[in-house]
Order: sequence, then C-alpha cells, then structure tokens
Amino acid sequence: MDQYTTRPSDEVQVGYVRVMHTVPNAPNVDIYVDDEMIIDNLAYGDFTNYLPVQEGTYKVTLYVTGTEDNPIVANMLPVEANEMLTVAAVGTPDNISLLSITDAGSDIVPGTVMVRFIHLSPDAPAVDITLPDGTVIFPNVAFKQVTPYIAVNPFELTLQVRPAGSSDIVLEIPNIPLSEGFNTIYAVGLLQGDPQLEVLLTMDEI
Repeated sequence: MDQYTTRPSDEVQVGYVRVMHTVPNAPNVDIYVDDEMIIDNLAYGDFTNYLPVQEGTYKVTLYVTGTEDNPIVANMLPVEANEMLTVAAVGTPDNISLLSITDAGSDIVPGTVMVRFIHLSPDAPAVDITLPDGTVIFPNVAFKQVTPYIAVNPFELTLQVRPAGSSDIVLEIPNIPLSEGFNTIYAVGLLQGDPQLEVLLTMDEI
C-alpha cells in the first residue's frame, strides 16, 4: 500500500498519521487501515513514525497481534491534506477507544520550544501540571484532554503532576529534554497499579 508506506509525490494530497498504544495491560496490537495491515505488533508505550496517507476517510481497526477475527476497536478516521494526526489507543483492556489528536499545525518561530500535555492515564483524576515551585502551567487536565501548545524556556524542564487543585505530587518528571519545535508530553500508565504512571515524550514533526 504505497499511500501508507512511502513518501508520495508533491502532486498527491496527503496528511500524516502515527499510531500510539497507551492502554495499560492490553496486548500488543496489529493496526489495519481499510482491512490491510500497516503496523504489526505495536506494544504498550510504543508509537510509530508519521506515515503519509492520501487525503480521505479510512477505517482503522485494531486486532490482538496475530489475529484477524475479533477486532478490539474500529473507527473511521478522516485525514485532510497537510494534517498531522496521532491516533492513540486509550482506555482499559475492556474499554479501548481510539483518540484522534491533531499535532502541531502552525509555523514556529526559529529557536522556540513549544510543549503541550495530554492526559491518557485511565484511572487518574484531572491533574494540574506544575513547575517545582508550584506554578501551574496546565490546569485541570482531564482524561483524554489535550492542552494547547505553549512556549517554554529552558530546553530542559522539570514538571510535577498533581491532582487538580491539590499540592500533592503524584509524579515528578525531572529534566525533560525538550527540542526546538513542537513537543508533546503524554501521561500514561496507572495511578494505582502497574504499569505505573509515567510520561512519554514525542516530537510532533515530520
């Protein structure tokens, strides 16, 4: 399927899609687009590179790796020209859904570091993302909520995760190595149980 696996010519109208597995304790998955497998054996905590996809609407289906009988979840995914999307498998093993997240989408001033936060921990309450001194930079972020990008300085940032409105710290992430451009910090895992709450960092650029 060349429209998924190679960089098309300039004349073809394409968007870009990557897939992320954030469902704790769920099996590895194979991802099918319009009934053809494009990604195999994607494990919890992993994400793909961006894949070029021709503009259009596609059926995205997840199966337990090595099976093709009972889909875990299936959704229709519209892809627009020049759009960048992350499609995240989210939730719990008995209640998995696909969350389509629009990435970047605007030009950036050279030398600027942009960052946002996405809450994908299924058993965690709404949270505040703060600096170590308690300054809230992303307030009251609920499960599956996507914050706007904000400009930050310096390139290494220490953040804390606190239940919204609380001074309690449930997770500290020291020295996050942000890069020039668009960065996303995902909270994944479980507040109570294993795998434990942690963060994934992505660069949202081709």
